Amino acid sequence: MKKSLLFIFLVPVLFFSQLPNDYYKETEGLSGYALKSKLHEILSKQIYSYYYGNIGGFYAKTDLDKYYENDNTILDIYSERPNEADAYNYNLTQNISSANAEGEGWNKEHGMPQSNYYGIYPMYSDMHYLIPADARINQLRSNNPYGRTIGAANNCNKPNTTPCTTSNGSKLGKSITPGFTGTVYEPIDEFKGDVARYLLYFITRYEGLLNNFNYMVKASPLDGTEEKGFEDWYINMLKEWNTLDPVSQREKDRNEAVFELQKIRNPFIDHPEWVDLIWSETNDVVAPQAPISVASSKIGKSFVTISWLPSSDVDVLGYKIYVNGIYNKYTKSTTTTIDRLLPSSTYNITVKAYDKGYLLSNDSNVLEITTLSTDNLAKDLMITKYIEGTTSAATNNYNNAIEITNLTGHDVDLNNYYLNVQNTSGTSYYFSDAYQLEGNLEHGKSVVVIDPSASFSNFSPSNAKFVTNSPALTFTGGQYLELSYGTKYIKTASTNNYDMSFTTVDAIGFKNTTNANGNKSLYRNKDVVDPNVNFTIAEWTEYPINYSENLGTYLAAETIEKPHFEVSIYPNPVADFLNVNGANLNKIEKAELFDFTGKLVLEVNKPFILKNNLNVTSLSPGIYVLKLGETSQKFIKK
Repeated sequence: MKKSLLFIFLVPVLFFSQLPNDYYKETEGLSGYALKSKLHEILSKQIYSYYYGNIGGFYAKTDLDKYYENDNTILDIYSERPNEADAYNYNLTQNISSANAEGEGWNKEHGMPQSNYYGIYPMYSDMHYLIPADARINQLRSNNPYGRTIGAANNCNKPNTTPCTTSNGSKLGKSITPGFTGTVYEPIDEFKGDVARYLLYFITRYEGLLNNFNYMVKASPLDGTEEKGFEDWYINMLKEWNTLDPVSQREKDRNEAVFELQKIRNPFIDHPEWVDLIWSETNDVVAPQAPISVASSKIGKSFVTISWLPSSDVDVLGYKIYVNGIYNKYTKSTTTTIDRLLPSSTYNITVKAYDKGYLLSNDSNVLEITTLSTDNLAKDLMITKYIEGTTSAATNNYNNAIEITNLTGHDVDLNNYYLNVQNTSGTSYYFSDAYQLEGNLEHGKSVVVIDPSASFSNFSPSNAKFVTNSPALTFTGGQYLELSYGTKYIKTASTNNYDMSFTTVDAIGFKNTTNANGNKSLYRNKDVVDPNVNFTIAEWTEYPINYSENLGTYLAAETIEKPHFEVSIYPNPVADFLNVNGANLNKIEKAELFDFTGKLVLEVNKPFILKNNLNVTSLSPGIYVLKLGETSQKFIKK
């Protein structure tokens, strides 16, 4: 008997935007992995992502049944029966975390299991492969890949275990696909193409990040390569499924709906023929020739830029860079920058070419370089603007933005950088799910991460590279926020499963305490040349709530400029009166004194109208910073 759970929904009318005529224009004439890489560029020009908890509400636009029973219930491809009444139906409110049997409720299913990418945003909430699914079937599938299996006659309800068959005929059991023998989940034929196309979207959208993912977890089909993406057995099966089950109207409509939300499309729904066009590379068995003439073109205290002559082989995909014999990065170019080096240190650098069969060449010549002891460049990326504006946690609207600037003297690969915010639970502090940056940031340029609901007078989310209301952008002034650098490490030696370790690069506020940065905008002073893992308020200028002048253009002149005064101070150390010398002292509006923690301890308005000194007798012995407009001077109080 069909379990009736039919409800009438008031679903807002969705007016889909049409695909721009030039959306895929850059792909003309391309094929193979070159086409895939170009699609990745298109899909990552601007990145919208949403808080995982918001996704269920979006299913009213993306995943209601208007195609089979046409009853506006949740369309779950794990339980949908295309040619007969479903065994059960769900409405949008029947979202549960777990179930003992089919038909108890639905939850959100990551078609690409989140354990592969550590539950990090934006992958965690990408709706192109985040679908509603029966909670019981979702649990049983777990982290197992899709595949072909025989299944079993018994159903998939407790206490039965795999192999089993679900109410719509999908199956769990041992793989019968050549190349893999573990447990798999096989959807019904009606949706095999859907699955294939959203999985191939995943390895296209996140090219450049795949090698950092946990491709060893539970026999993940990821193979650690950036171009091919999946193991051969998986690619071959997905290609077959793409052909077996052509693109449906449901997929087309869902693609449009997700495009409205995330501003990017699944190209394999628009062009399913690209699946075979990309994953049809012919591999040879001969390793490529080694690149030659590796040389440095620029050296700083923490980086070196190198270039080389390319391998002569026509099937070369890219180059792998090794520092002191350890793999460092890959590039498709013949020039790259190796950063995060130590000053006054010697390094040996080599380059290897790799081809379409992922065969490696021999080493290039060894380039020995020694970094400088010092330079006038930033050692790493910096947070240069922090805006904690008008917020409403009740409506999940946060007028928040972060600006990150590159003053390192070289382009920086953003793929290992993350935003992390610290939350509280009672008296305990913990970090929420991180947000991962992507792409390349040129020297002298800034990038903005902003909440999609942000409303500033002179900056729109549509102008930002990263638009998200993931936890990292829902900060309030009391929270600690950091820009961090992530490194993959082996978590469990017995399984080789990976995890991420984060190193702080720059910070707003202090860990494990309640901060006082609410309802204000903080702009980094232009005389600050390096990030600071220890937040120092003297490095920042405070502006009113929602102030956003020149957001995204750190090097541009500010609308409100604070004057820069050339001054000198003495004596230093000082016991009682700190003398200040310089031109136009009478124009200084305010003198501010900060202690070593960044706390404001003294403020004097119009300090030098009648005199040229400050009385610091009352200060405790220690290190202080005197701030005059954009000028800062450090001194010691005896």
